[in-house]
Amino acid sequence: MAIIRGIQDTLNEKVAAFPQAPLRQPVLVNSIPKGGTHLLRNILRMFVPVEQHHDRDFVQIPNMHLHLDAFNPHAPRLAAGHLLFSDQSLANIRHARHILLVRDPYDWVLARARFFVSEEFDQENIQHLKTPGLYSAEAILNMMIFGIHQKSPALIDIYTHNAAAWLGTGVHLVRYEDAVRAVKALDSEDADRFFAGLLDAAGIERPEDWRERVQVGADRRLSRTARENLKLPEGLEFPAALPEAQRRLVDFHAPGLRALLGYA
Repeated sequence: MAIIRGIQDTLNEKVAAFPQAPLRQPVLVNSIPKGGTHLLRNILRMFVPVEQHHDRDFVQIPNMHLHLDAFNPHAPRLAAGHLLFSDQSLANIRHARHILLVRDPYDWVLARARFFVSEEFDQENIQHLKTPGLYSAEAILNMMIFGIHQKSPALIDIYTHNAAAWLGTGVHLVRYEDAVRAVKALDSEDADRFFAGLLDAAGIERPEDWRERVQVGADRRLSRTARENLKLPEGLEFPAALPEAQRRLVDFHAPGLRALLGYA
C-alpha cells in the first residue's frame, strides 16, 4: 500500500474567507494519478463550503465502499478520486456531476517519475528506485511507460481504465495543460471560457470574484505534490521535457492515445 506524505493542507482557512453557496448536486473530480488532481480540486474548493468538502481521501476502487457518502444526492459533496471505469463505479457515482481530468502522456511520464522517487511517496516494493546511482533517469522514465512487472501498472493500463473508458459517458473533459494556461492568464478570454465551462460542469454559479478565488486555489505552494514541493534523491535529475526516445516509446506503447485525448 502506497503512503503519500507532504505539506499540510491549509486551504480551508482561505475558502472560509469567501462567501459560499452550497452545492446542489455531488461533484466528482476524477483523474489519472499524477494528472494534476490537486490543482483542479483546490480551485473548485474555493467555490464550495468547507463542510461540503469530501477530503478524507481520494476515492478509488479499493476504498470506494468507505466513501459512498460522497455521492449522496441528498447531502452533496465535492470529492476527488482516481476512479477506474467499472460497473460498480458507474452505479455509485450516477448522481454526481463528473469532471474528468487528463494530462498529456508525455508530461505525465515525467511527473510520475519524479513522484515515484520522491521522499513524499513510499511504496515498499519499489523503494529501491530511490537508491542513488542504481538507475538512470531514462531507465526510470521507461519504467513509467511500460510499468514494473507485478509492482506498478503500465501507462496504457492507467490511461485506459482511468481516462479513455470514461469518455462518451457524460463526463466533462478537462486537460491539465488547458487549466494551467487559464490560471496563468486569468484576464484572457480563454480563461474566461475555461472557468465558465468548468464551474458550469460542476453546477456552480460563477461569482464576480472568481478570478481571485482561482488564484488562491491554484497557488502551487498549497499543493502537496507540486514539483517544487517534492524532494528527489541526490544526483538524480529529470529533464524538463520528455526526451525524443521516450516520446517514441509512448507512441509505440499507446498509439492513438494522445490523439484521442486531444493532444495530437
